Amino acid sequence: MKLNSPDVIRYALLVALGITGYLLVLSWAADSADAGGRENQEPVAGEISTPSGDEGVAGDQELVPPLPSGVVDLPDDSMASPASAKVTHQDPTLGAVSSDRMIVVETPLLNVLIDRYGGDVVKTSLLRHAQSLSIPDVPVTLLDRTSHKTYEAQSGLTGLDRDHDRPLYMSTQSRYRLDEGSLEVVLTHRAEGIETVKTFAFEADQYVIPVSYRVRNLGEEPLHTRLFVQLKRDASPVESRGAGFFAPRAYLGAALTTDDSRYEKLSFEDVESSNFSAVVTGGWIAILQHYFIAAWVADRDQRYDYFGRRGADGLYRFGFIGPETVIPSGREGNFSARFYAGPKDQASLRNISENLNLTVDYGWFWWLSVPMFMVLDLIQDYVYNWGIAIILLTVAIKLALWPLASTSYRSMAKLRKVTPQMKRIQERYSDDSAKLRQAMMELYQKEKVNPLQGCLPMLPQMPVFIALYWVLYESVELRHAPFFGWIQDLSSHDPFFVLPILMGASMFAAQALNPPAPNPMQQRMMRLMPVVFTVILAFFSAGLVLYWLMNNVLSFAQQWWITRRFEKADVRPSS
Repeated sequence: MKLNSPDVIRYALLVALGITGYLLVLSWAADSADAGGRENQEPVAGEISTPSGDEGVAGDQELVPPLPSGVVDLPDDSMASPASAKVTHQDPTLGAVSSDRMIVVETPLLNVLIDRYGGDVVKTSLLRHAQSLSIPDVPVTLLDRTSHKTYEAQSGLTGLDRDHDRPLYMSTQSRYRLDEGSLEVVLTHRAEGIETVKTFAFEADQYVIPVSYRVRNLGEEPLHTRLFVQLKRDASPVESRGAGFFAPRAYLGAALTTDDSRYEKLSFEDVESSNFSAVVTGGWIAILQHYFIAAWVADRDQRYDYFGRRGADGLYRFGFIGPETVIPSGREGNFSARFYAGPKDQASLRNISENLNLTVDYGWFWWLSVPMFMVLDLIQDYVYNWGIAIILLTVAIKLALWPLASTSYRSMAKLRKVTPQMKRIQERYSDDSAKLRQAMMELYQKEKVNPLQGCLPMLPQMPVFIALYWVLYESVELRHAPFFGWIQDLSSHDPFFVLPILMGASMFAAQALNPPAPNPMQQRMMRLMPVVFTVILAFFSAGLVLYWLMNNVLSFAQQWWITRRFEKADVRPSS
C-alpha cells in the first residue's frame, strides 16, 4: 500500500468519518450506562395524587418531610443552620383552611401540585408531552416528590421560612382548573405580626409561572428579609421506559447565566466538594435534562447571590437570594420571581429571559446548528412535516456545498479516467517503490490530476453532519415528530431499520462511481464501509439517518451527472 496513493488518502478520510460515528455511539453508550433501566411508575394521565380528605389540618405536620440532623435545607441571610425547629401556627381569622395540604392546579399545559407547607411546587406534569408514543396518555413528569425521588421548586423569605419552620399557608380551595385566560392561586399566612400573601399566576398558554409575595409588617419592629428561590433535586438519572443501550441522554445538571458568561454549566460533580457562589445582575438558574428544563428567573435589574451546593442529605440545591429589604412597621413589601417548568422551546425561552434559550445546547458546532435549526423550523412552518423539512434542508445544504462537491467529483472523474494508466505503472514498478512514486507524480502532472482535490472537499461535510446531529438530538420540536408510515418519531431510531439499510445501499451505489482501489485489501475495506455505517446508524435517530440517506442520494446524482458529462466529452470538465 503506497502512502501517496489517492486511494489511501480517501480511505483514511473514510476511516476518520467512521471513527467519528463510532465515537458518537460510544458517547451515547456512556451517557446511557447509568440509566438504571428503572421503570417510571405514573398515575393516570393528567392526575396528581393528593392526600385524602380525611387528613385534616392536624395531620398536616406529619406530612412534613423530616430533615436529618445538621442538614441545611433552606438558604438564609448567612447560609448557616437555623435555630431549633418549631411550628408556626396560623391565625384562624384569615379564612378557611382546605382539608388537604396539597393544592392541584390544572391548565391546558401543566398539572401542578403545590404544598401549602412552604408553598413549594412539588410536582409538575407536562400535559402536551407524552412519556412515550406507546403510552400517549401518561404525560412527562418533570418535578416530583416521592419516596424514591426528590425534585421540587422552593421559594420563600429569609427569616420567615426556616428549616423545620415553614409557613403553613391557607387556601380557599384545594383544586383549580384553568381552561383559558389567567388564574391566580392565592396562599395566605399570618403569624407573629407578619401577614404574607403568596400568589402563583397561571396563564393558559404559558409554562412560566410568576410567583409573588406581598408582606405586611403588623409588628412594632422593622422586618429584614430577602427573597430566596431554589431547585432541590437528587442526582438520580431521568427515568425512562425501555430506552435501550443506545438511547441518547443529554446533560443532566444545573446551568446559569452570569455577568461574565452567557451560559455556564454547573454539574452535580462541580458542587460535590465545594459550594458555588456568584453575584449576578438579574439572570436565571436551571436544572436541565433531555428536552426539558426547570428554571428560576430573577428580576432583570436587581443583584442576586446565586448558589449551588450539596447538602448532607445528598440533595443538590441551586438557586439565588435577592437583596435585603427592610419593611417598617405598618408597611408592605413586595417580592417576585418567575418559575418555568416545560420543554426547551427556543422561542419561548428566548422571550422569558436573556440567554435562557442557550439551554438548548448544540455543543461545539452551535454556530452551525443554530442557523440550521432556524432554516429547518422555517421550512416546517410551510410543509407541516419535520421529515419533509429535513429532506428540503438536505437539498439546501447540498446546494450550499455544491461547488466543493463538484470539485471533488471532477477530480474523481479524472482519476477514474487515468486508472488504467495507474495500474500499468504499478505493475511495471511493483518492485521499485522509488520509481513507482516518481512515475505516479509524472502521471499526475501530465494529466493535471490532484488526488487531494477529491478528498479534501469531503471534510466540510463532517461538521455539517455533527451540527445537524445535535439539532435533531437537542430540539424538543422533533421529539415524537412523525414522518410517514412506520416512522412516527424522528428523534428515535427507525424501528424496522429500513432507513439505515437504504442508506447502506446508497453507499454501495456511490462506490460504483468512484475509482476502484488498486490494492485488494483496500477494495475489501471499501466494500465493508457501507455495512459498518449501516450497523452504526441503525441506532441513530431516524431524522439523522434520513438526512444521511438523502445526502447520499443527492451526492450520487451529482457525481453521476458530472462523471457522465466528463466521459461524454472525453475531456477535462470545465469549472
